[in-house]
Amino acid sequence: MKTISASVTTSIVSALRPAAFLTCAAVLSACTSLSGNVPPTTVDAGHASDAAQAALAADKDLNGSVPAVTESKEKLPNTVLTEELFYKILTAEVAYQRGNWQAAYVTLLTTAQQTRDPRLAKRAAEIALSVKQAGEALGAIRLWRELSPDSNEATQYYLGFMVMNNNLAEIQSVFSEKLASAEGKQFGVIMLQAQRLLARARDKNAAFDVLEELLAPYKSMPEAHLALAQGAYTKGDNQRAILEANVMLAAYPDSQLAILTIAQASSQVDAAQALAGFIAKNPNARDIRMAYASILIDLKQFDKAQDQFQLMLRDHPDDLNSIYTLGVLALGKNQLQRSEEYFLRFLKTLDEKSEDRDATSTYINLAGIAVERKDYKAAQEWLAKVEPYEGRNPAWFNVQLRRASLYAKEQNTEEAVNLLHGLKPIAENEQLLALQTEAQILRDANLPERAEKVLQDALAAHPDSPDLMYDYAMLLESQDRVLLMETMLRRVIELAPNSQHAYNALGYSFADRNIRLDEALTLIEKANQLAPDDPFILDSLGWIKFRLEKFDEAETYLRRAYEIRPDADIAVHLGEVLWRAGSKDKAIKLWRDARTKDPENAALKSTLGRLDVRL
Repeated sequence: MKTISASVTTSIVSALRPAAFLTCAAVLSACTSLSGNVPPTTVDAGHASDAAQAALAADKDLNGSVPAVTESKEKLPNTVLTEELFYKILTAEVAYQRGNWQAAYVTLLTTAQQTRDPRLAKRAAEIALSVKQAGEALGAIRLWRELSPDSNEATQYYLGFMVMNNNLAEIQSVFSEKLASAEGKQFGVIMLQAQRLLARARDKNAAFDVLEELLAPYKSMPEAHLALAQGAYTKGDNQRAILEANVMLAAYPDSQLAILTIAQASSQVDAAQALAGFIAKNPNARDIRMAYASILIDLKQFDKAQDQFQLMLRDHPDDLNSIYTLGVLALGKNQLQRSEEYFLRFLKTLDEKSEDRDATSTYINLAGIAVERKDYKAAQEWLAKVEPYEGRNPAWFNVQLRRASLYAKEQNTEEAVNLLHGLKPIAENEQLLALQTEAQILRDANLPERAEKVLQDALAAHPDSPDLMYDYAMLLESQDRVLLMETMLRRVIELAPNSQHAYNALGYSFADRNIRLDEALTLIEKANQLAPDDPFILDSLGWIKFRLEKFDEAETYLRRAYEIRPDADIAVHLGEVLWRAGSKDKAIKLWRDARTKDPENAALKSTLGRLDVRL
């Protein structure tokens, strides 16, 4: 009996108490339900179970305009738990626990037929679904629905299989009956359930035609137009979706689902405008405000998004999503103090609410703020709080790489290397990342021979890794071994033709040495096509334009690059372009800023020496 689960043991204890006869529910309530310990498994690409759950959840999307309908109560038989029945249920559960699902299924299904108890048919369906046996599952669900015709859950699972089999006519028939017997406010829920279920069909156009035919007698109801709007959006007809949703919105101006449908089917600019108008009339529509703020972020209107999240936080001071997002927005604007306050507030609120929510991204962001302040000890302390890899957190490995890099910044090179050697990478990409990190740390520590040994050994084990080749090429470039570097970069491009970094590095190498400028331009323009807003590629593009004496274009690209990322190397290039154009004061200011950010910058020292400039 040691193989019997706790749920079965509970059943036995309950059944053996010296009480009067117990109903079958005493055992069945301890068994796993469709939403319990053994979830229904999708049986094939049709996802019958998923389709059923989607339809069952339709009423959760409705707001006050169309109140949800409660599940009708099943009429259950008062099945007496005889010794024979108890034995059958128990042996079925034990058989299932031991992997003999067929015996469990047959026992429960035949017992359901004998007792006419739908709970046993439901359990048989669960077992068949858990082992992905579609035919057996459908047979049990048919019996379940026959024994409990009032069960909305049984009907939805049955309809899920109809979707899987593309039996749209049966879906239409069932929902026609449901709508014919509906009362008042039930119509909206049933209509959306039908739409959600049909949305899972393979042929979206055919499914929408069925939905239209199903709802044709109810076109006077705004709720029918809402369901049609959702259906039209699902099949990609945005114009029809907006038209139908506006009918619902005219009847129910506070319908959040209607305005969200309009937003979904519109361009982001139009969606933002529509949501803003809705919020102006319905200021307490929190979900709509959240959707509006999210679109503002996508549109890069960060100040407006920040205002919306602050409004939400004012009304709900302990809302974790708003607190965290405000921290991220502040960080994006380089408002380190403000960002840190929000992230610390997030952790405090999370602790007070005792929510089971992962704080990894918050720890990483706080570590990043500490790094910006060059407080590497604090950064290490924040990263050390990330849960271990053996737990649930897949970010742990990358966090360890960051910790190693922090040790290197503190001049603790050997400690960094030891940390990396102590890791146990599982996947190949993790192995490569650890090796790349170690090589970079050794290179930054001015230990090029050790860095080269790491990369050579790594390439011997992974000879076709473009990432390792690229890193090796960059090491060669730092040693002026340009011919071998060029060979490696061309090999990277051959292996990874979409590697913008390889195109950029090779093109910039030519531009920096003022050779093969036409090829350099072609390479860098290719990199820019692959990554149009990469500031370092824009920097290269500006530099090659400068070499080609296209000074106005050079300044435009470099200003754009510096605007995106005010990096010291970019400032050096932009300063030289300005110097060449006669704007020497502006150039000197840029170079001074670059020296403040990176006092040992090699490019800055070289440029100032070549131009005989003293800051």
